Amino acid sequence: MKILYHSTNLPPKLAGTEAMLQEINTLRHHFDGNLIHVNPNDQSRLYWPRLLFGFHQLGQIRAEESDLHLHHFYNADPFPFPFLRWLRRPVIYSISSGVGLKPPNRAFFGSLAAVTVSDERSLKRLQGWGLGHNTYLVRPGIETCRFSYSALPLHSEIRLMVGSAPWTMGQFRTKGIEALLAAAQQAPHLRLVCLWRGVLAEEMARRVRQMGLERQVEIINQKVDVNQVLAEVHASITLVTDPAIIRSYPHTLMESLAAGKPILVSRSIPMADYVEQADCGQVVEEVTPGAVLAAVETLAQNYGRLQKAAQAVGSRDFSKEALIASFKSVYQKVIDNHGSAFTKASH
Repeated sequence: MKILYHSTNLPPKLAGTEAMLQEINTLRHHFDGNLIHVNPNDQSRLYWPRLLFGFHQLGQIRAEESDLHLHHFYNADPFPFPFLRWLRRPVIYSISSGVGLKPPNRAFFGSLAAVTVSDERSLKRLQGWGLGHNTYLVRPGIETCRFSYSALPLHSEIRLMVGSAPWTMGQFRTKGIEALLAAAQQAPHLRLVCLWRGVLAEEMARRVRQMGLERQVEIINQKVDVNQVLAEVHASITLVTDPAIIRSYPHTLMESLAAGKPILVSRSIPMADYVEQADCGQVVEEVTPGAVLAAVETLAQNYGRLQKAAQAVGSRDFSKEALIASFKSVYQKVIDNHGSAFTKASH
């Protein structure tokens, strides 16, 4: 089985810190596939809009197709990239973020070999729009064996790990950083440990200084052993105002559960549905300082129960092996359904 993986994200500033690429690399290493970045904006002096992504590499991609079984394309939202129509091999399109309320291009997505989503909320929406015939649910997975539980008593202060750092200035608001910092100003017992990715770290440090939060907020702007960070916090938090800007199941939250630490997640992130079902954390109803503090208080009051639930489900529900098995099943269905297309591909 030969697969070419496509990513629309730019290569990360700090290697190993971008969740979509981590998942792609997990699959690549298992299925022995190559990867191309179809977004040219890291090397071009001119800005390329999404409508043109992939066309600068189309010749190279087409040249490789004689030895391919399929393409596996990753993007955050259901955007109909035109260059995919030019590919000869079947395309599996993985939507890594939550599907919003606006229906996607039905003709485009209905013509793909397969579409995968990470959460039940997105699956039901696509099915409701008539895209159930080629849509599959594949829950993400991580190397849960890298994480272990380290007890941290909850006394006078509560420490939260903050992941999914902003890529743009606007995301300080849309990813809840402004709300978190304002909440910390109102609650001296709240401590934040922020994992940064080499982008806008100076801006974050400036905001922390300006708000007088140097003693409450730690910024880690380097690749670290997340398991060691999790040993020093009580829980993890991820907030967004728009589900399209973050993965349905953020990696840092899955890692937190794998380490037995409960999570706080905003209602707009599809993982919130899982958190309520598994009772392994607290849903933040709005991305505001007041809603954050209310959720933190509720988490603290029920910490013992939520921590035990997190420890129980973390390694059970998010294994790398389950991710690989799910995609293997999708790959095989696509190959079986397009058997005549592979007469030239090596097996």
